[in-house]
Amino acid sequence: MSHTPETPCVAPDVDETRRRLLFGASVLPVVAGSGLTVAAQPAQAALKTSARIVIAGSGLGGLAIANRLSRELDGAKITIIDRKEIHNYQPGYTLVATGIWPVGKVSDRNADLVPAGVEWVREMVAEFDPEANAVVTDSGKRIEYDYLVVATGLHLDFAQIEGMDVAAIGTNGLGCVYPSPEAAQATWMAMDRFRQQGGHALMTLPATPLKCAGAPLKMTFMIADRLKQAGTRAASKIDFHSALGNIFSVPRINEEVLRRWAELDIPVTFNSKLVAVDIGSRRATVTSPEGERTEIDYDFIHVVPPMRAPDSVKNSPLSWKEGGFAAGGWLEVDPKTLRHRRFPNVFGIGDINGTAKGKTAATVKKSAPLVAQHLIEVIAGREPSLVFDGYTSCPLLLREGSALLIEFDYENNLTPSLPMIDPLQDSYFAWVMKYRLLKPAYMAVAKGRV
Repeated sequence: MSHTPETPCVAPDVDETRRRLLFGASVLPVVAGSGLTVAAQPAQAALKTSARIVIAGSGLGGLAIANRLSRELDGAKITIIDRKEIHNYQPGYTLVATGIWPVGKVSDRNADLVPAGVEWVREMVAEFDPEANAVVTDSGKRIEYDYLVVATGLHLDFAQIEGMDVAAIGTNGLGCVYPSPEAAQATWMAMDRFRQQGGHALMTLPATPLKCAGAPLKMTFMIADRLKQAGTRAASKIDFHSALGNIFSVPRINEEVLRRWAELDIPVTFNSKLVAVDIGSRRATVTSPEGERTEIDYDFIHVVPPMRAPDSVKNSPLSWKEGGFAAGGWLEVDPKTLRHRRFPNVFGIGDINGTAKGKTAATVKKSAPLVAQHLIEVIAGREPSLVFDGYTSCPLLLREGSALLIEFDYENNLTPSLPMIDPLQDSYFAWVMKYRLLKPAYMAVAKGRV
């Protein structure tokens, strides 16, 4: 069965889903607490300051802060440091990797998103020196600051998986949605070939914090759907191996997904960590907590790498030095203010933060206004006044045309923001949000408009 991206099937009850869609669209602008909506911001007088502000990273968090500060500060010298010329819409990678979107929809130019008047240093931060209020780029350039925003993102630690070769994604049944748009597209090519014949699919989850922790679950639901569409599900087996004792950190969602997978005949092996792949032989090696190694043959594998902070943060004074976030080298911020716990002129945003939740674009949408306001308050000599609740959102794809809209906070409370969507019920509207509405909202966040 062939499939053309951008042509999703329609849910059976078209009239009902259209009514829900129209109602949902009507309430989007006024759901102020949601990480999904676009709302106008009140104008305020810009604070006059000569502060030097360095933003390390030009992902969603870095751009959102740069655009906000460029409007809300008068006279500040704002510098973004990042070599990336292309801005990738990473929430769209799962749509590309499952054949829903064409790859061209996830890439835009950074030059169109960096605000006028902000200096853009096209290098990478290689060293943070917070005691001296300076960073050093990979060319050796030393840049001093009065205030620093760390927005570096994270590092995909493929080196922990013996035999893994990112360049081989798309061949021999090897898939991984995370590294790039090209890897997502290659993953879809591998999945598309696999579903024609069916076979054994091995889906994996590491033990580290993840960006978009729902992606491994989305890929699992969608490969089952693609096999069903191709008529090869009955001849196939899907296994999920989690290096943890669960598959999702929010208990209610963990239980719901496991219930659904039991109905779909997708067994889960817990505390089973992927440590090696033999790409040519299509064989994976997993280990138990006791160190027992087991080899598993597969026809398709979705590799999810362990993730950690980039070396520049991990090896710097800015990283956690003790506690659960120390091993990954995550940025040591106060979870409620996103201000560094030891360096009060440093803030963090996005995937780099060592917090219990928050490695999603929706988290950046909710936290960017808070970080910008806190930085402005500190510049003005005041203490941060807002409290971040850890808001995170995950539109969890179930099959083509249906998704769960999951929203939650640090305390694992479900925090639904749209009245017509039950977070535990299949929703065509949640699918449409993921498929059609979230990228425009994302771009508004990047431009500092929400």
